[in-house]
Amino acid sequence: MPSPHAAPANPPARAPSPWRWIPTLYFGQGLPYVVVMTLAVVMYKNLGVSNTEIALVTGWLYLPWVIKPLWSPLVELIGTPRRWILAMQWLIGAALGGVALVLPGPEPLRATLAVLWLLAFASATHDIAADGFYLQALAQRQRAAFVGVRSTCYRLAMIAGQGGLIALAGWWQQQHPEGGAAGAWLRVFGLLALGFAALALLHTVSLPRPAEPPRQPQRSARGMLREFVTVFASFLRQPGIGRVLAFLLLYRFAEAQLLKLVAPFLLDGTAAGGLGLSNQQLGLAYGTLGVAALTAGGLLGGWVISRRGLDRMLWPMVIAMHAPNLLFVALALAQPQQLGWISAALVAEQFGYGFGFAAYMVFMMMVAEGPHQTAHYAICTGFMALGMMLPGMAAGWLQAQLGYAGFFAWVCVATLPSFLAVAAVRIRPGYGRKDEAEA
Repeated sequence: MPSPHAAPANPPARAPSPWRWIPTLYFGQGLPYVVVMTLAVVMYKNLGVSNTEIALVTGWLYLPWVIKPLWSPLVELIGTPRRWILAMQWLIGAALGGVALVLPGPEPLRATLAVLWLLAFASATHDIAADGFYLQALAQRQRAAFVGVRSTCYRLAMIAGQGGLIALAGWWQQQHPEGGAAGAWLRVFGLLALGFAALALLHTVSLPRPAEPPRQPQRSARGMLREFVTVFASFLRQPGIGRVLAFLLLYRFAEAQLLKLVAPFLLDGTAAGGLGLSNQQLGLAYGTLGVAALTAGGLLGGWVISRRGLDRMLWPMVIAMHAPNLLFVALALAQPQQLGWISAALVAEQFGYGFGFAAYMVFMMMVAEGPHQTAHYAICTGFMALGMMLPGMAAGWLQAQLGYAGFFAWVCVATLPSFLAVAAVRIRPGYGRKDEAEA
């Protein structure tokens, strides 16, 4: 007769530690977004594409993040988040390899843009699955504990992309001048494709297999559409929805235009009104130091809101976000050649942007509160992406008409709609403050 204290013959398998998969999952979530939004801009600039075309075509690549709430229910209803993650990582790897394959072709802009569209949709779907898996695989106390880890690893992906990979493309172009910019970026995208294949293999092993929640009864396409319309309508019926939408669409109206032209401005020669940086210098000043400052600003912004509340901090934060845009006017007029001065200006601007953007994130959390919190937050992120997409698409044309100094002066004027939206919006007293949340 077995001892009552004997271990069970088949003890339940322990779930892998979150440290084994959260850092790599969210690094993998951030990297394709950086590829689509930043690396594509630098690559097209290196290939000689005009600023007007760069802003227009890369602006359209925001669309999958604008409309991803439309297919997010499918990710929940079909398969599991774990299967979606693995499938999307293989698809992202294939798309990255596809960019490398078509770069040497006769029409690299059209060909790479078509593959980047596929990459953007795969990346947006991966975002949905990864966030759903995070909620499914972790206990509630673990979710809060690993929020900082998620954010840090996402930022590290930005540094790796905007800093390391841009610098690597410049170094490869110097080492193999016969291949030109296309040859250098072919190597970068080939490396990325191999990296994502390795990531998919790693996650096949390291991602846990959480118990699946009870399946909801199968719903027809018409039923799912009706449910989405109902949830969306409840979002639009919120009090003061006009002010809310104005805030979501206009808070970053100026920044959406600025961000599309920062890299082209830094790379263009002084004769064209730019600063003439190399890819390596761009990667250091903007992609590494700038992203580090952006992260520090965001952390400080979240801390300040937790101490003072969004209602008290919104005006200081929107001013801190927009005032540093004046630095780009100064850079365009003076055209300094010292990398230290350029880096200091970029660090100041990115720190202010990160600090002010924290207010935007907390505002979306406030708007999303209620019985449909997850869906409403997803709708907010869709409007957020739309607010970046539409102004950014016209930024290249405006710069071509005004020159860099005139364009950056226009960006400063374009902050006025943001201030009007902040003045009109209503913030719940004390929202975001730690003691208010605990109460």
